[in-house]
Amino acid sequence: MQPFTTLTSTPAPLKVINVDTDMIIPKQYLKTIKRTGLGTALFSEMRYKEDGSENPDFVLNQSAYRKSEILVAGDNFGCGSSREHAPWALLDFGIRCVISTSFADIFYNNCFKNGILPIVVSPEDLEKLFDDADRGSNATLTVDLEKQQITGPDGGTVSFDIDPFRKHCLMNGLDDIGLTMEKAPKIEAFEEKLKARAWA
Repeated sequence: MQPFTTLTSTPAPLKVINVDTDMIIPKQYLKTIKRTGLGTALFSEMRYKEDGSENPDFVLNQSAYRKSEILVAGDNFGCGSSREHAPWALLDFGIRCVISTSFADIFYNNCFKNGILPIVVSPEDLEKLFDDADRGSNATLTVDLEKQQITGPDGGTVSFDIDPFRKHCLMNGLDDIGLTMEKAPKIEAFEEKLKARAWA
C-alpha cells in the first residue's frame, strides 16, 4: 500500500449528500475481485450519459478536476452496502483523500485499509473547503497527515482528528498484510521456540 504523508491537489467538489456505495461503483461492476480497472466506472451513472458519452456537467468530467486526488463531498458519504469495491474505484481513479462531515462506518474503515484518507470536518469547515474547490484549477488544498491539517490556497488551515493507529498505518503504507509482515520476526522466533520444544 502506498504511504500517505502529504498530498497537494485541486479538490473536486461533489455537493451531494448520502452518496452511497452503489453511486460510487454500481453493482454491475462488482464481478471482479481485482482492485484495478474500476476507476473508469467510478460514479458511472453520474459521469456518463445513456449512450456512454461523458456528462459534461459532472464534476470529474470537467477539465479542472479530471486529475483531482482530493474529493470534497456532502454529508454521509459512502453509506449503503459494505462493498469494498467503492474505495477500490476511488483509488483507481486517483482519489487519495475524501473530506466530508460524516462517513458510513464500513466505508470509512475500508478507506484506511486501501490507502485512502477519509477526513471528517465540521459543516462550517466543509463550506470553506467547497468554496476553495469551486475555484477549480486556481486553487489547491494540501493535506498534511503528520500535522493533521488541511491548508487552503489562501493559507488558511483546517485541523482534523484521526485515530493514532490508523495514522501510523497510512503514513507507513501498512494494510492488514503489511501489519502482519511487521511482526514477522516475532512470529519466526515463536515458531523456532515451538520447534525447539517439539525436539526436546
